[in-house]
Amino acid sequence: MSKTFLGVGVGFMLACALLWTGCSKGSVKASVKSDAAAKPPEFKLQDAVGQPTPEFSLKDVNGQTVHLADYKGKVVLLDFWATWCGPCKVEIPWFIDFEREFKDKGFAVLGVSMDEDGWTVIKPYVKDRQMNYRILLGDDKVSASYGGLDALPTTLLISREGKIASVHEGVSMGKEEFKNAIAQLLEAPRASAPIRSRGALALLARPGSR
Repeated sequence: MSKTFLGVGVGFMLACALLWTGCSKGSVKASVKSDAAAKPPEFKLQDAVGQPTPEFSLKDVNGQTVHLADYKGKVVLLDFWATWCGPCKVEIPWFIDFEREFKDKGFAVLGVSMDEDGWTVIKPYVKDRQMNYRILLGDDKVSASYGGLDALPTTLLISREGKIASVHEGVSMGKEEFKNAIAQLLEAPRASAPIRSRGALALLARPGSR
């Protein structure tokens, strides 16, 4: 086997691994410089399914302050991402489609960028990809509130009651799985219970509760 062929094979495997797991915490720290990094976060995102989603107040592209509480009553896809994150680029077109398909049914996508260079890099990126959902600029405080964000993308599905329904780090779920989970949350009655589905934590309606 030639060295060239071996190098290509190793590179391909590394690319696949990055796509599945997302950008590592080391990459995230390049854009999120948290003073609290030395001590473990009190909030563990993967253990928070079924719990109220941490509140935040962040600015959007127009400088307007957005509160997560403003979206209570809607199903929300909350995506922490960055322009330099390769795996994030895979999901963005999906989220554009979800916003277009479900926005009139009580659904919204919120994208929280963790870029340290701020709107200088975010605005042209959003325009180039015609991102049709609301983009907010994250900060150290929101990162700490969500357990430090070990990887990007980190995507949450949030129920109408404002509770965390599922947590996904990296590209851990395909487009159709996301779409089905959104549809279930939109149709779910208020009473719900946490379950585990296909390796991802999820909060779905109790069987027979409809």
